[in-house]
Amino acid sequence: MKKHCWLTLGLMIATVAVAQNNTNSLPAIPPPVTSPAAEAAAAPAAATAPATAPVKPKKRAAAPVKVARLREPTVTLIPGPAEVAVSNLIVRGQAGLRGEVVTHLFKNAAVTVLGQINLDKHAAGEPAQWAKIALPATVHVWVNGKFIDASSKVVSAKKLNLRAGPGENFSVVGIIEKGAPVSELETKGDWKKIEAPTNAYAFVAAMYLKQEAPAPVVAAVAPPTEIAPAPSPTPVPEAQPILTEPVNPPPAAIPAPEPAVVNANVPPTPRTATHEGLVRHVGSLITPTEYELYDPATDKNVDFLYTTTTNLDLSRYVGMKIIVTGEEGLAARWSDIPVLTVQRIQVIATNAVPQRIYYSPRQSQRH
Repeated sequence: MKKHCWLTLGLMIATVAVAQNNTNSLPAIPPPVTSPAAEAAAAPAAATAPATAPVKPKKRAAAPVKVARLREPTVTLIPGPAEVAVSNLIVRGQAGLRGEVVTHLFKNAAVTVLGQINLDKHAAGEPAQWAKIALPATVHVWVNGKFIDASSKVVSAKKLNLRAGPGENFSVVGIIEKGAPVSELETKGDWKKIEAPTNAYAFVAAMYLKQEAPAPVVAAVAPPTEIAPAPSPTPVPEAQPILTEPVNPPPAAIPAPEPAVVNANVPPTPRTATHEGLVRHVGSLITPTEYELYDPATDKNVDFLYTTTTNLDLSRYVGMKIIVTGEEGLAARWSDIPVLTVQRIQVIATNAVPQRIYYSPRQSQRH
């Protein structure tokens, strides 16, 4: 019995001890590391982790540059003298900004207009109206030296291009015929710089030139002659007295046909006359000049046109209706052919009728 009590007491004490041990709490879970040292230690690991590549923003396409259109006034130029209206005018080898720069002209410089060219297609900011002018006398041109005779210094080819520079990539600014003499100024390889002939040309923007007598004013003068031709004599009747009128005519007793024979070697005194008509080229070797003024209604000659100046090229007026003023007389070799030495030309219409070469019935040879 006593032994049994001691066993029970020991069992109770062991049970109490186990119960006390089970009531102890477990240690708390430490919080995440947030100290600077811990963050520095964690950085290398983060660096090794694959990073997502940043998305690059797409570049926007550049907006097209808008070129302002040139405000170009409408210009109508006629062949003849003109003046530069701006302080510095660029002269080019072609009509358009693609033409290379040949020279510069300054304000009030005198130029000779040969014609006007209107471009059908042109870039924004590029003039559409261009004036073809005679090349200024101070500008020189280039030719291929292979076609210049070394001994005689004349053109050996049938026709030779005049260029704005020493090469075929430069613009053509005229043509020189076979046998024409040249004055060499400089040589570059096969190319020679020469003094420009009178038929060389270039181009400038038409709106930068001014003329004293614009085309509309000239056109306004024409209608009175065409509307009422009957009251005023036509050019042909006006020319008849010049053909038969002798100098200091004798009394009326001399028959009418005699003056032309008697005064064949005494040309009449020239007088100033004004005639209107069309200009055409006369392809005859025996006429006084190559160009004549004729009446389109009768197709008869009014005057043969003659000029003493090299600055006036009568071929530019072929096909034009003009009013011409000058000294009128009879040809020295033919007493019945009137010749007018041109002093002034006024253009009425630039394309009056299609022209053809006229062969005079007096001729004995043809071109």
